[in-house]
Amino acid sequence: MSKESDWVLRFAASPRAPVVAGVLLGAVAVAESVVHAVTRGVDVRLVLVVGLLAAATTVPLAILRPAPAAITATAAAVLSLGLFHSFTTAGLCAQTMVLYRLGRVGGHNLATFLAAPFLVLALLGGGYLAAFTALFAPVAVWLGFALSARGEAQANHAARQAVVESLREHTARGERARIARELHDVVAHHISMIAVMAETARLTTPGMPAAGAQRLSEIGDTARAGLTEMRRLLGVLREDAPEEAADRRPQPGLHQLNELLDQARETSGAGTRLIVSGSPADLDPGVELAAYRIIQEALTNARRHAPGAAVDVELHYTESLLRLRIRDNGPGPPGTTPLGGPGHGLTGMRERVAAVGGRLHTGATSVGGFLVEASLPAGAVR
Repeated sequence: MSKESDWVLRFAASPRAPVVAGVLLGAVAVAESVVHAVTRGVDVRLVLVVGLLAAATTVPLAILRPAPAAITATAAAVLSLGLFHSFTTAGLCAQTMVLYRLGRVGGHNLATFLAAPFLVLALLGGGYLAAFTALFAPVAVWLGFALSARGEAQANHAARQAVVESLREHTARGERARIARELHDVVAHHISMIAVMAETARLTTPGMPAAGAQRLSEIGDTARAGLTEMRRLLGVLREDAPEEAADRRPQPGLHQLNELLDQARETSGAGTRLIVSGSPADLDPGVELAAYRIIQEALTNARRHAPGAAVDVELHYTESLLRLRIRDNGPGPPGTTPLGGPGHGLTGMRERVAAVGGRLHTGATSVGGFLVEASLPAGAVR
């Protein structure tokens, strides 16, 4: 788009456009009506009246709000056509603009009513300008209303998107806090083991130099201090979820996967199959926790959105990755992803995969059903 056309569009959308258009069209309309009246040999006093009516068909665009401007301009145009069979091209332009503005601000019912007299005048022989006005006026009303409706739709869509984004971010923050609370137990276990091993080495190693014993004591003290700070952090994370404060069970891993699948079979009454390939290995506890929760969430959503559908859970171990593949044979999502509920589903899966540096893919399959695929770094414990 050229700079000139861009400037024209910006000017047309500015509040000054009706003022400038009304003044210019008013001057043209008065001049046009006076010239037309003089050439027809109209009495001087009638020339003045015709000129005033011509001004009244255009100038309201510049000085009045949309509804009063449309009423005034239409009344003047109808009088000019009805009494003097006189109308100007500038008046036609102004009439189209005032009706468009009225439709644009939502007054389409009034605009439609004001457009009706021109059809009557055209049928009664009001001339070609009356016919053109009868033709263009409804178009202007419709265009103004259509743009108004589109603007409202865009505003409503933007508002809904803002709400959705806000809810999505709120859900993501909740999921991150929940993941952090779960990972706290895993990390706290390792820090506790550091403190225990340092203290055990200091007390059970015969002939240890005093400096070495001091270092081991400092390691234990540092580990215990770190554990205390982590518990304080956990208290902050649990402030928004007090009902979970008493849940101190060890966090699950893939060793508990068979129990999870048994529960899924009992709850859904459908077949749930586990397929393992590659060489199973003990993975980093955080990766195992993420894998367990992803499978758990996928099974929950399969029961919720595809009740009775069989589910395959596949684990493929490689040297660098653990690949998860959970697929049900249900009908698949009806147009929208079934795993997008607030606080559950895709949001939680994405956050868990991101927390361990993996990748996630979800969607309907070509043969029906819903598929969840995740690639997690193996991080095997050696």
